[in-house]
Amino acid sequence: MITVIGSANLDLIATVDRLPRPGETVPGDGFSTAPGGKGANQALAARRAGADVRMVGAVGQDAFAEQALALLQEGGVDLSQMRRAETATGIAVILVEAAGENVIAIVPGGNGTVSPSDVAAAKLSADDFLMMQLEIPLDAVEAALAAARLAGAPSMLNTAPFRAEASGLLAEADYVVANETEFDLYAEALDLAGDEREARMRDFCARTGRIVVVTLGAEGVMAATPDGVVRARGLAITPIDTVGAGDTFCGYLAASLERGLELEEALRRAAAAGSLACLKPGAQPAIPFAAEIDEALKAN
Repeated sequence: MITVIGSANLDLIATVDRLPRPGETVPGDGFSTAPGGKGANQALAARRAGADVRMVGAVGQDAFAEQALALLQEGGVDLSQMRRAETATGIAVILVEAAGENVIAIVPGGNGTVSPSDVAAAKLSADDFLMMQLEIPLDAVEAALAAARLAGAPSMLNTAPFRAEASGLLAEADYVVANETEFDLYAEALDLAGDEREARMRDFCARTGRIVVVTLGAEGVMAATPDGVVRARGLAITPIDTVGAGDTFCGYLAASLERGLELEEALRRAAAAGSLACLKPGAQPAIPFAAEIDEALKAN
């Protein structure tokens, strides 16, 4: 069972020819809403990968709450521990340009109320595989990682969005997943040794004994482990929308590892899933199903 303790949002998505510079207004040509939030995205990705998944967190008392949880409920994610907080549901305001790049602003809403008491109510056990992100308060993240360690449950921490104050938590997770920009920022905060990213990844692994995974966009993914470095490539694609690709990667990686796949194979499946997620607009609506990954890997 994969347990995701994290955020659930409603995404408000506008498409523009290009992203505005600071102080600039640009016209848009489309608008849509879609369920989102890094926790919910990763939960749905793990579920579409074939894992049993439960989601722990909070939405608000407003009309956005049902929309935010709609695809999770439809997909069969266990939502019995999603609270209704006395606040608004979290939202993400997303601008997507024609080339597929995006900028995102997050208003946490109910996600900001997730606390160590929610972690305690989840009653993590050795049968769980914990998946975390950084869109909820850090005391809840810290409590969850500690509870997983105590229970003997493996844990994965996706380091997005970057929060310098979370640097000390990276060593508490069995698997740390970051994109290249995030990892470079954390490497500086942690004063990791080395002139190149790979050397800094090796240093983190040597210091902590943990596995660190860094996604590299079109260049694929690299992981540093106590036994060496593992690499995998994604699919050759022309992206339409990169929103949610990293979350898709994380969900598929967790589901693959929980199934018992070796790291290299798990990275390959996750990288392919992240690639396919870039071929449709939106975060959750674009997450592919396991059969699509099987077909894509067979074709490549």
